[in-house]
Amino acid sequence: MLQNKLFQWLIIVLISITLIALAGFVLWDYMERNNQSSDPAQQAQDAVAGVKPKPLSASEQKELTVPINDITTNLAEKNQFVKVSFAFLLDGKKAKEEFEQLDFKVKDTILRTLADLKAEQIQGNQGYDLLTSTLMNKLNSMLTQGKVAQVFITYINIAGQ
Repeated sequence: MLQNKLFQWLIIVLISITLIALAGFVLWDYMERNNQSSDPAQQAQDAVAGVKPKPLSASEQKELTVPINDITTNLAEKNQFVKVSFAFLLDGKKAKEEFEQLDFKVKDTILRTLADLKAEQIQGNQGYDLLTSTLMNKLNSMLTQGKVAQVFITYINIAGQ
């Protein structure tokens, strides 16, 4: 009789420990998911990290590229502005056609992205990577016929008064 009660208590304790460990694991997993980077720049870089353009010849690249030249806008800092030109390489002809038809949305996205950035955020290689990856992420979510494979900054001039 005593052994039977002791065995029941042992089973209850083991089940309780298992449930507590399981609850701790679920809570830890939930916290890890919520703890991931909330920095939009890091999210943009993470989102485009896996995007790899297929190898194209120079003429194919030229055919699938859409230039957007001479965008001038204010930056997030007072009295700072930027003049920039881009070349967008798309992953197919349908994507290029859709991109060209949505040029007004593309320009708006570029202007809004630049308006949120400070001059020091878009200087140097890391700044260029931030800008291009952010634009690629935003523009790819807009397209339905394909994707932006790569964004090239063909001209940039940051100035202030």
